[in-house]
Amino acid sequence: MGWFFWFFFVSGFCSVLCELIWLRLAMAQFGVTTALTSIVLSVFMAGLGAGSWLAGVLVRRYGDHIKFPPLRVYGLLELMIGFSALVVPSELVWGHRLLESLADRAAVSSAAYYMISGACLAATIVPFCACMGATIPVAMFAIRKRQRESDRRSFSFLYLANVLGAVLGSFLPLLLIEPYGFHETLRIGAALNVVIAVSAFVVSLVAGPAPPLASRLSQAPESPIESDRGVLVLLFTTGLVSLGMELIWIRLFTPYVGPVVYSFGMILVAYLLATYTGSQIYRYWSRTRKQESRLTWISLALFGMLPLLTADVRIPIHLVARVFVGVMPFAGMIGFLTPMLVDRWSGGDPDRAGRAYAVNVMGCIVGPLVCGFLLLPLAGERWSVLLLALPWFVMAFPRRDARDFQRFSRAGAYSILLVAMVVLLASKDFETQFPVRRVLRDSTATVIAEGEGMQRRLLVNGMGMTKLNPITKMMAHLTLASLDHAPHSALIICFGMGTTFRSVMTWNISGTAVELVPSVPKLFSYYHADADEVMKLPLAHVVIDDGRRFLERSPTKYDAIIVDPPPPVQTAGSSLLYSQEFYTLAKQRLVPGGILEQWLPEADAPTQAAAARAIKNSFAYVRVFPGIQGWGWHFLASERPIPKRTAAELVARMPPNAVSDMMEWGPAASPEEQVNLLLSHESSTDAVIALSPATAALDDDRPINEFFLLRTPFDQLMAME
Repeated sequence: MGWFFWFFFVSGFCSVLCELIWLRLAMAQFGVTTALTSIVLSVFMAGLGAGSWLAGVLVRRYGDHIKFPPLRVYGLLELMIGFSALVVPSELVWGHRLLESLADRAAVSSAAYYMISGACLAATIVPFCACMGATIPVAMFAIRKRQRESDRRSFSFLYLANVLGAVLGSFLPLLLIEPYGFHETLRIGAALNVVIAVSAFVVSLVAGPAPPLASRLSQAPESPIESDRGVLVLLFTTGLVSLGMELIWIRLFTPYVGPVVYSFGMILVAYLLATYTGSQIYRYWSRTRKQESRLTWISLALFGMLPLLTADVRIPIHLVARVFVGVMPFAGMIGFLTPMLVDRWSGGDPDRAGRAYAVNVMGCIVGPLVCGFLLLPLAGERWSVLLLALPWFVMAFPRRDARDFQRFSRAGAYSILLVAMVVLLASKDFETQFPVRRVLRDSTATVIAEGEGMQRRLLVNGMGMTKLNPITKMMAHLTLASLDHAPHSALIICFGMGTTFRSVMTWNISGTAVELVPSVPKLFSYYHADADEVMKLPLAHVVIDDGRRFLERSPTKYDAIIVDPPPPVQTAGSSLLYSQEFYTLAKQRLVPGGILEQWLPEADAPTQAAAARAIKNSFAYVRVFPGIQGWGWHFLASERPIPKRTAAELVARMPPNAVSDMMEWGPAASPEEQVNLLLSHESSTDAVIALSPATAALDDDRPINEFFLLRTPFDQLMAME
């Protein structure tokens, strides 16, 4: 049994490693949209569920006829999972090329794009996820065949080991990606899968043949297996609620922990560590007890409300405590209940365990979809938590056929419900701290527009995106005035407050803005009084999509592509708008002589150098200017020489409306002085690269800006918190 624990500990680590990296590689190939992310996670979970169910069925039908140790079947499954490190990245690239070839011929609709992407992802990921899901029923069969007594708790034993490995897998791969990249980290995981496979084969050889199954089972008569369908309903519900809650936790805690990969990793660590602890407690508890109190279930209602309390901005608490205190009680109870239910339903039988686990996985698929696309947009975080807690509130009310209701005080149950409701009513949403605000929610984010006058800001999931600033105007005017021909079209990637889009429209050209978050353009009028008039212009277009994905599926070419990724530079997924692969794609969508403008906010030296080297490697000609307020960089890149004009010459190329727009907020007294604030401080890519000359170019495999923990001094990390 020690070997099985080791196998599933390492396997749990490798599974989470694969999930994290596959999701990130799929984003690079198919886009960073909520729908695409949901497809990837749903496909992953569906593969797990299908593999678990199918393996259980096969064990039931053919298990008695297997003449060789089932541990070798388990080893073969691990070998297949390891093989995925070589196959999955290549298959994702092939799917990307298929979509690229279609986009070059004609515009691909969003629905068709998702359909093709989903088919590619399913064909790529499902076979290997099915192997992951199949490992538990196969291992349970191997245990059952070798044990002298049938172990009715074998699922919880394997589940415990798997979750403990997943805890390690939720943060260690993040440290490996920084020095080695995604592909090398996948190969490290594959090597561990191969080690498991070889070890399983060796153990099966050393252990020798197993005694006949029938003779061993006759030595240990078992009590009847729980056949109540309500157990499966509870398994589905726990899966739905736990994964739905994870989505809400990200919304609640992002304002405090930030939108970086390490922040999401912290939430995942808290969830998995508590799940492991709950599973371990169940293992001890189940040695002497067989039936839990309904009070156990009702407590989920209270624990589910805790994140609302710890995420309250009025409570002074460290960010780590906010996450761990908010997440761990609920996750720990889920960790206790899930293996308990599967053990109760399966009784150690691999077939029944496979079906039970598949039902739980189905809940894990449905939960994020219902929460992300229905509950959060319509009800918000606080009421979504209440709706997800409703099943456990219902448990407080007695049923006529409930025999265990008298095991606890009815007053105690109602007290828990009362405390949960007090938490709900007393807690305040993050946005309530802003006296003047507009709040919109959608499947992607919670968007807040707040402030008055020039102090107005845009926040997405509590993170400040931008404010009214002349920098965003200069992104448009400097780029368009620097072209070697009169502009006819421009593409803006990331809408923000709409300032750059509004400035582009003063040139009387076709302007297209692509924004990932649907609610962001709806707040355009909060920041600009003439927003409605701008949106009604026949040449104005706003598209809700991932910018890179939009370029992938649209054959249109532009005179200028203006890219302003959301801050901070370390934001998860933002590297996909700074990488060499992105610039290769952008070049294909520029007309001859077209210019790409890349804005890079303040960042550490390696990130600045990596981004500058990526642009230099991708374009023949690059000019670099500091921001008009002395921070950040404007990179102007083209395949043709970018004319070096004086400030007066650049202003002369601008339409009168564009000049007026540029001067709306200053800071200079005249248009020439305004432009000269940039021209007089021109830098170069070599100067930016010199900040960290040993740093490699930023690419999809090594997103240097996103993975920064190992190179960041401890005192700086404390300051960031």
